[in-house]
Amino acid sequence: MVIKKEVNAHFRQFIGDWEHKFYFLLGGYGSSKSYHVAFKIILKCLAEKRKVLVVREVYETIRESCFSLFEEIGESLGLMDDYKKPMMKFTRSPMKITFRNGSEIIFRGMDNPAKLKSIHGVSIIWIEEASEIKYAGYKELLGRARHPSHSIHFILSENPVDKNNWTYKLFFQDEENERLILDDTRLYAERVICTDDTYYHHSTVDDNKFLPQSYVEQLDEIQTYDPDLHRVARKGQFGTNGLKVLPQFEVAETHEEVMGKVNSIPERFKFNGMDFGYEVSYNALVRLAVDDKEKILYIYWEYYKNKMTDDLTAAELKTQGADRFQISADCAEPKTIAYYRQSGFKMRGCYKLSRLENTRKIKRFKKIICSPACRNCIKELKSLVYAADRNGNLIYDEFNIDPHTFSAIWYALDRYDVADVKHIPRNSRGGSFRP
Repeated sequence: MVIKKEVNAHFRQFIGDWEHKFYFLLGGYGSSKSYHVAFKIILKCLAEKRKVLVVREVYETIRESCFSLFEEIGESLGLMDDYKKPMMKFTRSPMKITFRNGSEIIFRGMDNPAKLKSIHGVSIIWIEEASEIKYAGYKELLGRARHPSHSIHFILSENPVDKNNWTYKLFFQDEENERLILDDTRLYAERVICTDDTYYHHSTVDDNKFLPQSYVEQLDEIQTYDPDLHRVARKGQFGTNGLKVLPQFEVAETHEEVMGKVNSIPERFKFNGMDFGYEVSYNALVRLAVDDKEKILYIYWEYYKNKMTDDLTAAELKTQGADRFQISADCAEPKTIAYYRQSGFKMRGCYKLSRLENTRKIKRFKKIICSPACRNCIKELKSLVYAADRNGNLIYDEFNIDPHTFSAIWYALDRYDVADVKHIPRNSRGGSFRP
């Protein structure tokens, strides 16, 4: 069959290339790299019977990213139009895609590596947001791809973080061991480089002609409040991050100043999150408001105590009216959440994201303004820095302290998309390919 679809010119060669074992796609936000990986895989599955494994660090994040991409492309190509016998069939629980010719695409999260051990016959593995998984997980995936006759392919796609990440050391340069594979500045200049076994591809939002100019301007604006994120999001380049996690954090002059802003914000942009603790860690409940237009986060109320049993904490929070508003709490504590719900609290488990995803999400706010009344938020967030390993390399999902207020903020904002710089309407059309 002939598939006709217009695609971004910078990805045309990549879509039809299956001559390499490894494909490493590096790019900024909105460059359409994930979309074209999904399209490439669909074409391969239509052309020959293949079993494809798609992974991310956290399983649940796949549903709104990779899985929805496949579904969107399948619909646009009319591959699901035949109700009785569609070319592509989507199963949502567990997530799986099957093709009329016997090809299938299965989805797994590295947060449950035991489920990888039962996988057999995989010849293509797509690792989305590769920098988020651990190197040990990547090595495990290398052993999962085995097929007696098909060629084996690994596709890694990611937004760059810093040069201490394992993907940079493996595919570009490991300075510690004086090992140079490819100079990343050369990739930024040449855009596509092929070695013996690896196809390198670099892209930015400028390569995606289907995005509005307003989106590009939004990415450009990041330069004014977070140059480090701008390097990643707009330029799609590796680099060295500063130590401070939230450089845009500031403390307001007065509590009244913050509340003046908070009171003008609609209720749908007000959020509450809670992290649980007892002996060493703390019960931290934080109330937030988001200026959705300006992308400013306001922190205006906190509760912060430890060595308190759940019954005592619940009783104390009720005296402060915390049972009257919706709270999103740590989903890893379903028993505790159930207790608070039975005690009259409007509490639910948060939507699960990785620590790295949560941190990146909060960093996208242009400003984070904290009331001076929130002393523990200030103590934990104002000087929060990334942890480092024994060689001084930064670890971007670990910090110098255990910031309970930061976790509470993660949970509070689990259903809010900051700046919308990654969630974009995809609208590729045209181009001609024959699978």
